[in-house]
Amino acid sequence: MTMEARHESVLMKEVLKALSVSPGDTVVDATLGGAGHFKGLCAALGGDGIIVGIDADPAAVERAREAYASDRRPERPVAHLVNDNFRNLAHILERLGIGQVDKALFDLGWSGYQISAPRGFSFQNDEPLLMTYGESGETAADIVNGSSEEELADIIFTYGEERFSRPIARAIVAARAKERILTTGSLVAAIEAGVPAWYRQRKIHPATKTFQALRIAANDELGALREGLAAALAALAPGGRLAVISFHSIEDRIVKNALRDAVQAGFGALDPKKPIVPSRAEIARNRRARSAKLRVFEREVSVPRPNLADSLRSALSYA
Repeated sequence: MTMEARHESVLMKEVLKALSVSPGDTVVDATLGGAGHFKGLCAALGGDGIIVGIDADPAAVERAREAYASDRRPERPVAHLVNDNFRNLAHILERLGIGQVDKALFDLGWSGYQISAPRGFSFQNDEPLLMTYGESGETAADIVNGSSEEELADIIFTYGEERFSRPIARAIVAARAKERILTTGSLVAAIEAGVPAWYRQRKIHPATKTFQALRIAANDELGALREGLAAALAALAPGGRLAVISFHSIEDRIVKNALRDAVQAGFGALDPKKPIVPSRAEIARNRRARSAKLRVFEREVSVPRPNLADSLRSALSYA
């Protein structure tokens, strides 16, 4: 059974309010996803505006292209839609001849379209064990079948914060000794064999954290996030604003530390100081919103000190 492709962008009103897009702004949507935020940002821009939309998933870029085509206003912004990883933001902007951006958004959640695509993101269906956003690169199956037991345990613990990482890794190695693990169903069976019975009976599926860990590892999500944030902060125009929506503690910690480092470097300030979270009404309407945190950074208006952007990139590489 294939899951229905459905997506509702999280914290839509809050994002648009936080970024306060002006009609002539240059805006980056670093994570097109379901194109919901992209449509909202486009609507706030006018004929003098520019929007750069980025996603590693070509299907997400196509959704944004369709959304842009449906904008029939005579004074709509110029749109650059790029199939790439946001870790390459600096190169993307350079290639487009864009020196500074006024507003930037990173939505680190994965869309309902990605969950429903048969690429192994969901453990609800038996699918090929890929977990890649693009069409190439190392897959989750490569990691599961090619890593040592210790390496698997480290990945599952570090990126999934899974308490049973070692017995799960042991069970995966035992299962793959009989037959290569190439589907989500085979992986779920191995995970369930490695955890206690009571852990399988909780509301949260016992494979949740392991799947998260493998997805992060397969796409080098944390490395990409550090590089993408550094590039976005360095590209922000004076008075520009950056909004980042995170969904789990590991990536939120990176975002929090990166923005803290930017504040300490004299690059700007958090506004508001605390993260914005969804309302009860939004969580009731969309369960995926329940763990979302929106952090907003505003670039200092004054002229930056020489080489501040370079020092910022260096600092954020360790966030």
